[in-house]
Amino acid sequence: MAAVVDEGLTIPAPPSEPGTLETALRAGRAEGRKLLVPYVTGGLGEDWAEIVRAVADAGADAIEVGIPFSDPVMDGPVIQEASELALRAGATPVTVFDELRTIDAGVPIAVMTYYNLAFHMGLERFAESLAAAGVSAAILPDLPLEEVGPWATAADAAGVETVLLAAPTAPDDRLPVVCARARGFVYAVGLLGVTGERDALAASSLVIARRLKAVTDMPVLVGVGVSSPAQAVEVCAEADGVVIGSALMRRVLEGAGPVGAGAFIAEVRAALDDAFR
Repeated sequence: MAAVVDEGLTIPAPPSEPGTLETALRAGRAEGRKLLVPYVTGGLGEDWAEIVRAVADAGADAIEVGIPFSDPVMDGPVIQEASELALRAGATPVTVFDELRTIDAGVPIAVMTYYNLAFHMGLERFAESLAAAGVSAAILPDLPLEEVGPWATAADAAGVETVLLAAPTAPDDRLPVVCARARGFVYAVGLLGVTGERDALAASSLVIARRLKAVTDMPVLVGVGVSSPAQAVEVCAEADGVVIGSALMRRVLEGAGPVGAGAFIAEVRAALDDAFR
């Protein structure tokens, strides 16, 4: 198989054609739309599937569903709490997959979880389970580019897009390699540290978005530290869109339910549309 190579780094070349998620995001961008991807913790409460549907109806372009994991190294206190509650309620990759099969959100779904879960299940089985559940893409934030080969091979074979993260500390020569292998979108990490709400948008989020847009035509979405409609508008001056997790999940933990979750995402959607259309 052809490979992406950079100074001894060899990883499988990506599929030549974009998948469902990337196609949808590119189409939204072509229409002049700033892209909005909310994060919802899978298995959190009996109504989590309804929350997924609600945020889709509120204007999400895609939805990131987290599979709870006991050691979520990238996640801050809000999503950690959501994951812990879901795990206590019995959430597993299999139960989340089973529920995802019943969700017809009308937009692509990407799963976010940690490599240990995929490895424990078996990479081929995990990728095939995602595809069977109707999942378009996977985000494994603790899987480094240097070790992505086995997972990428399994995901490609199953038709699952591999979203890759680009850190604000990444050197300039690394970013084109990340972008060349990424599918779905490039996840621009807005700041160093864990997920969580911030009072102000980190300047690093604008910088990493600008750096990525200079080297790729892939959709570039900024996540981590984007907490409000105003911050989403601010970062989308440079990026194609945003991922919003902690701000949404805090509202869910406070009892917002599907109606409140949908209302918050509708507010973000309206702010983006007002600012960029």
